[in-house]
Amino acid sequence: MDFKLEKRDTRSKARAGRIITEHGEIKTPIFMPVGTQGTVKAVSQRILKDEIKAQIILSNTYHLYLRPGTDILEQAGGLHKFMSWDLPILTDSGGFQVYSLTELRKLKSDGVEFRSHLDGSIHYFTPQKVIEIQRSIGSDIIMPLDECTPYPCEYDYAKKSTELTSKWAILNKEAFESTKPLYGHSQALFGIIQGSVYKDLREISAKDLLKLDFDGYAIGGLAVGEPPEVMYDLVDFTTDFMPENKPRYLMGVGRPENILEAIERGVDMFDCVMPTRNARNAYLFTSKGVVSMRNAAYKDDFSPLDPECDCYTCKNFSKSYLRHLFNAKEILALELSSIHNLTFYLNLVKTAREKILDGSFVEWKNGIVEVLSTNVQLNKEY
Repeated sequence: MDFKLEKRDTRSKARAGRIITEHGEIKTPIFMPVGTQGTVKAVSQRILKDEIKAQIILSNTYHLYLRPGTDILEQAGGLHKFMSWDLPILTDSGGFQVYSLTELRKLKSDGVEFRSHLDGSIHYFTPQKVIEIQRSIGSDIIMPLDECTPYPCEYDYAKKSTELTSKWAILNKEAFESTKPLYGHSQALFGIIQGSVYKDLREISAKDLLKLDFDGYAIGGLAVGEPPEVMYDLVDFTTDFMPENKPRYLMGVGRPENILEAIERGVDMFDCVMPTRNARNAYLFTSKGVVSMRNAAYKDDFSPLDPECDCYTCKNFSKSYLRHLFNAKEILALELSSIHNLTFYLNLVKTAREKILDGSFVEWKNGIVEVLSTNVQLNKEY
């Protein structure tokens, strides 16, 4: 993997760059649709690539390990071939999923024991095991095992957790360097900066990981319940310690305005289930704010969902039809809404990149954030 920084915004920390992998080039800033189990829910690979113009997707180590399992993935020749996707894939380590199991996990110094949410079977993830699984998956960018702290989190717990993540980072890097890719293409390993809401711990975590010279760096442990202004402040603080010449990834974020604020603070990569999850629940992002397609006001509204959007859904179907599909519980509602929301997100970061390159990012971003924040009640609901 290679990263080329093309332009720094002169009035903010926003950046435009390119990540080059053997499965293709990724223009940053970028949003990665989430394909947890080897599929982006309700959207086919053809639509994802040709219509939505996704450049990279994210899949999940924990879920793929449990089902279909590494033996099937290796027989298939890796996840790319298994799911017929020839563009880049990033896999997270499964650490967040294990963290979310709460009562079903036991954290230890060398790893974490957990019970499968599928059948209750016991499994054990170590840093070495997580690297091994992601070698079997064959993703282009892989994430190390870390511990994601909850919010709120006491300082002493956050400190011990940060130290554990730093310890595991060494083991992840050693396992990565002592093994080879299985399918003929190279893989990159990112480090994950933790530290909860404590700046001194974020600084320590970043400096620990910088010593290991990862291929890229992620900010983890945010968007777990803290107020947006706290998240923005921590992102701004943490990016100051992240290398200029490597990609910066904010994990699990988030709403469109969150992404724009983080881009302004120097982040390059994002992922979140929000666009597809909200789509399946009839909440759609538009240039005028968020709308609920179950709203009775759209019963006889035959205008496009968003006249400023060029997605397949907006070019061919009305608000009235989309509302009908949701009320009739038709599967097509999920597909058309997911296509639109993902296109909205991809167009948002594409335009952000264009504005960084032409020097007008800050004004544009401020205007978009103001529009996205106008419908306060719907913003609270979604």
